[in-house]
Amino acid sequence: QPSTPALAHHGITITAMKHLHTKTYGERDDTPLEHAVDEHWDEGKDLLKHLPKKEGHGDTFFPELKDAIFCGHLVTDLDSIAGAIGAANLYGGVPARASEINTETEFALEHWGLPLPPPVEDLLKEKPDRSVCLVDFQQQSQLNKAIPMGNIVGVIDHHALQSNTIVTEKPIFVDIRPWGCMSSIIAHNYATMGVFLPKNIAGLLLSAILSDTLNLRSPTTTAWDERIVSMLVQYVGVEDVNELAAKQFRAKSHALSLMTPYALVNGDMKQFKFSNDAAGKTYTVAYSVVETTDAAASLARTHEILPELRAVRANAPADAPIDAVFLAVVDIVNLDSTLLVCGRIEGSLAVAAYGGALEDDGSVLQLPGLVSRKKDFVPALTKAVREGWTPPVDVVSDHEKKDLKRSRSMADVAQGDVVVDYSEEPSGKLVRRDSVNYTAADGAKAGQGA
Repeated sequence: QPSTPALAHHGITITAMKHLHTKTYGERDDTPLEHAVDEHWDEGKDLLKHLPKKEGHGDTFFPELKDAIFCGHLVTDLDSIAGAIGAANLYGGVPARASEINTETEFALEHWGLPLPPPVEDLLKEKPDRSVCLVDFQQQSQLNKAIPMGNIVGVIDHHALQSNTIVTEKPIFVDIRPWGCMSSIIAHNYATMGVFLPKNIAGLLLSAILSDTLNLRSPTTTAWDERIVSMLVQYVGVEDVNELAAKQFRAKSHALSLMTPYALVNGDMKQFKFSNDAAGKTYTVAYSVVETTDAAASLARTHEILPELRAVRANAPADAPIDAVFLAVVDIVNLDSTLLVCGRIEGSLAVAAYGGALEDDGSVLQLPGLVSRKKDFVPALTKAVREGWTPPVDVVSDHEKKDLKRSRSMADVAQGDVVVDYSEEPSGKLVRRDSVNYTAADGAKAGQGA
């Protein structure tokens, strides 16, 4: 496809945009992603002018971040890896990962030709007192235990500050913005600071923004995310941004079909605390999200997922009990979600927060139009608890009555230790070792309990 003279010096070919007067898919309307890129094209172009065209141009002066480790949260996702790599290059540090990556992140790293950052534990073993800048989070529950709180010198994030935020003895570098993706913040900083941005890192930041904002269709998306995507599309020279988004989401969805129930439940789980100040009560909720282009395939495994959800609550430490556990299957094609409800406490809270009626014997609640944990799911829970929701009086939770092994809402809990089984894949799968059916031969195939 031909490109415009104005962009020819960047070697850019953009399709399905009115700027180029071309259509690659016949006379269809632009997708929301294409429309957003097109709408903010000139703004992205203005930002692009601030990016140096040669390596070595531009500099940053943040001595507190120099040589720091840049690390994201546990249950590592694409934004936390892209942000760590981008920030480390920008501020003169080293990227690290807090845990293993998912297949979407693996695809993006391979697609853009970037190496996987090392585990943060390895870097801190080499130099235990090395400074650490957190990216894409600031909650203690999402912090890798290898990172001492005293080592933290910075936070770059886009999430709300809640009750479990990190605590530091000294002032630190903080860059928190209400944007849809932390990688948008990093890309913006390259432009405003006039620092050279390698194109493979720019591409990875682009992929992360598409992932975190569901192709700019999530309610968390801001105009700044759209501007940054438009800038990066032009800078990297992406020929079809829709195809890029589809490929990485397909990579993510493909992995879901191969994941064990344990991995599905724990793969993208975050814990939140919700307070009712009037009653003096605080509740902890674990919330998992499965984003997929094939929601039906994930929902067909509801009978496998529900016991694992109950196991999260049943196996929570006595000093850190969990009051409710949810998993939302997010249909990124139709922009709807289905909430899996594993007990009566969860059912009561879900209806109080989201409305509607429970289906399938109380195990499912439809969430039409809701797709974002940050903007849709969590705020509704915050409001419900603040306005007086309490667990049903006839349901006693495990941590409130020590001698009760399992409450009425905790029937059918997944049993057995979690192990790494290498019988099917060289990389291993997290599975539950059934105390009855697990044999000595199976033990030879499995690693240590997770």
